[in-house]
Amino acid sequence: MAIRSFREAINDALRDALSSDPTVILIGEDIAGGGGGIPGSHGSSGGMLGVTKGLFNKFGPDRVIDTPISESAIMGAAAGAALTGLRPVAELMFMDFFGVCFDQIYNQAAKFRYMFGGTTRTPMVVRGMVGAGFGSAAQHSQALWPIFTHIPGLKVVLPSNPYDAKGLLTRAIRDDDPVMFLEHKVLYDTKGEVPDHSYEIPFGVGNVTRRGKDVTVVAFGRMVLFANEVADKLAGEISVEVIDPRTTSPLDTELMLESVAKTGRLVVVDEATPLCSLASEVISVIATDAHGFLRSAPQKITAPHTPVPAAPVLERAYIPQPDRIEAAIRATMTDRVPARHLALIAAMNP
Repeated sequence: MAIRSFREAINDALRDALSSDPTVILIGEDIAGGGGGIPGSHGSSGGMLGVTKGLFNKFGPDRVIDTPISESAIMGAAAGAALTGLRPVAELMFMDFFGVCFDQIYNQAAKFRYMFGGTTRTPMVVRGMVGAGFGSAAQHSQALWPIFTHIPGLKVVLPSNPYDAKGLLTRAIRDDDPVMFLEHKVLYDTKGEVPDHSYEIPFGVGNVTRRGKDVTVVAFGRMVLFANEVADKLAGEISVEVIDPRTTSPLDTELMLESVAKTGRLVVVDEATPLCSLASEVISVIATDAHGFLRSAPQKITAPHTPVPAAPVLERAYIPQPDRIEAAIRATMTDRVPARHLALIAAMNP
């Protein structure tokens, strides 16, 4: 397999989809890599971070469509195109801009199948950047997957590596429901093995990135890399199992439950702010359905409940770091459930 960057893997998936399915179109601001009328400049950049580079040159303006700076127009066009039989992939650039066009996403596209009694489909993908660490400040750095996960009718994808990015985007484009495909901007230059051929990764199937028996760490997006780093560091001292859910809706809770049933300990790492985060949801599931297996209190690691700072030092402090993950893992090994509580749990669950 070739070594590809996260950016290149997404470009590959888009190229494969455009080549194999004439109903697939791309729409968004500057996705053609416009050059202000300079001859031969279109397609040269492929947007702000080069994700769609070269696609305009190969597929032309009828398939790779530059739009005005109007998020409402982009999402409205995508939803309408999906209803007519096309498979639009709409880019919001920074996903933070969803607030301008959220009605078209959550109040229209997400509800079409339900409102029309299952007689229609809405095969549209909304791509965009998320996450802090790029120095883009509060309005361009948010971890927004909890908001989208909350909406029935939307599927939400959060890949952590190039292999998953390609396979999950291929699945998203072929899906018949609206999909929010969230790309952490700090991951674009990360590299890994990616097959040259087209392939799919199913939604709702998490990935165990490290096998272990002492502690389960559930991490989302970029945090998977940090969790893997800590698991490798602690190998030989503490056996850490790391789970990457890959999609937040649907969410593979069965994999998490199976892991905690084995390890008896849980740490959840989520870059989103703490209130109504995926970390809260995972802990809720485990506390409800696997409380009898817990040997210590679950540990929750998130960003603070503040906007993302612009200053580099503050931004780094805002983002959950590996040292916090390590400290939480060690806490689960020492903060044991009192014996009287274990006895009570056993009595309540004969």
